[in-house]
Amino acid sequence: QVQLVESGGGLVQPGGSLRLSCAASGFSFSTRSMSWVRQAPGKGLKWVSSIYSDRSTYYADSVKGRFTISRDNAKNTLYLQMNSLKYDDTAVYYCAKGGIYSDWADRGQGTQVTVSS
Repeated sequence: QVQLVESGGGLVQPGGSLRLSCAASGFSFSTRSMSWVRQAPGKGLKWVSSIYSDRSTYYADSVKGRFTISRDNAKNTLYLQMNSLKYDDTAVYYCAKGGIYSDWADRGQGTQVTVSS
């Protein structure tokens, strides 16, 4: 079955960086679009970024220029490099199967990112 396991979250100061990873298994990773979505405290799930099988990438306006999504198909791993982090980036970040318009029903358990001084 589909398994997605995120790692790399933590506590970081504003302006800092983190790199999230997502190990995928149970499906053909290289042929599927993948996304990162996040959920801030008390808010709903929000799309952050997607990468398609052709490696085309898409970003929410709020993270464009600061975050970079990438994939390593040989390792079945999805990444999110997050730079210039802001307080508003505080959320649980989920790796999800599917692209921009997916329901992201298949997603991992999440990793907490907290931006605080």
